[in-house]
Order: sequence, then structure tokens, then C-alpha cells
Amino acid sequence: MQIRQLDNHKQAPLDLLLLADPSQQLVEEYIKRGKCFAAYSGENVVGVYVLLPTRPDTIELVNVAVAVDHQGKGIGKQLVNHAVRQAQLLGFKTIEVGTGNSSVAQLALYQKCGFRITGVDKDFFIRHYTEEIFENGMQVVDMIRLSQDL
Repeated sequence: MQIRQLDNHKQAPLDLLLLADPSQQLVEEYIKRGKCFAAYSGENVVGVYVLLPTRPDTIELVNVAVAVDHQGKGIGKQLVNHAVRQAQLLGFKTIEVGTGNSSVAQLALYQKCGFRITGVDKDFFIRHYTEEIFENGMQVVDMIRLSQDL
């Protein structure tokens, strides 16, 4: 598998990005401002992530998605670790990520990759999404915030 930065936001695999964030409007906004990286297996895009500078010395991992038929193979962990290395190479001091309160597998993944929980943005998904989102039998309401010092 090879991970490389996409040259422009128009190449971003929207179908994969929407697996991690159901708002096409929000996805399109942040891929224009961030750096999008794609994981390739041969010619096929099997995973994607976006890095978005947010504050001085801080970058956020705003989307990590793996194609459904490639999930459970360690690609997500490779993407997160690649994002951390890219943030370091870009000179950032902190990398942050946020995920839904019901995203049990994602919370475990981020912590396995060295992120620590730093807070909860209560009602984030109520405020920012027009439709209710459900995952693992629960409504996604709060965003769990995590970060890692680089």
C-alpha cells in the first residue's frame, strides 16, 4: 500500500470521505483548506485522510476513512500513523482529532496511535448537522476531542 498527497481537492475521493463525515458541504469545505492524502492498493484508492491547520502549531486530522471492503486490515492505523508523521514533517507541535461519542472503534484506534482524550464538545453533531446520525445503535451527539503532542 502506498499513501500519497493528492495534488488538488478535486481529486479527493468524495465517496470515501463521506463514509467518515456524512455532510458533503462540510467535507468539500475542509478539503479545499486542507491537505488530502489517499492510500492506494495498486490503482485503487482504499483509504483517505485530511489534515487541516487550525491554529498556530496545531493541525487537525479531520477525516479518516477506509473503503468498506478493506476495513479491518490495519489500513486505518497506517493512515493515522502516516498523518502523525506528516504533521511532524510539516513542523506542527500538536495534532488533534475529533470523533463521535458512539465511535467506539475509532476512539480505540486513535488511542492506540498515541492520542489522548482532551475534552468533549457537547451537542456538536446536533449543532452542525441537519440530520440525525446514528452509529452502533446510538445517536451521535457529542464530539470526543483527542490530541497528541508531536
